[in-house]
Amino acid sequence: MKNAYDIIKRPVITEKSMESVADKKYVFMVDTQANKTEIKAAIEEIFGVKVEKVNTISMQGKVKRNGAYPAGRRPAYKKAVITLKNDSKTIEFFEGMV
Repeated sequence: MKNAYDIIKRPVITEKSMESVADKKYVFMVDTQANKTEIKAAIEEIFGVKVEKVNTISMQGKVKRNGAYPAGRRPAYKKAVITLKNDSKTIEFFEGMV
């Protein structure tokens, strides 16, 4: 069984993700093999909040070039948008960034 910290890799800090913090929506980069129930359990265990909904999206890595010929690819990753319940507390990690 996976550890909660193996499933949740890091938060995604962008302008778009910070706008949705007011609606209690948070974006995290997660393990590519994790499903929605594992992600929900990991978020509730790590942050001690109540999760209402989990939306996931698998992102393909961008093609990047370094010079003329050898084109490489960045690794693919998976994002999860976590929506908290209305009676749940907020995630304090994001409080100072808004």
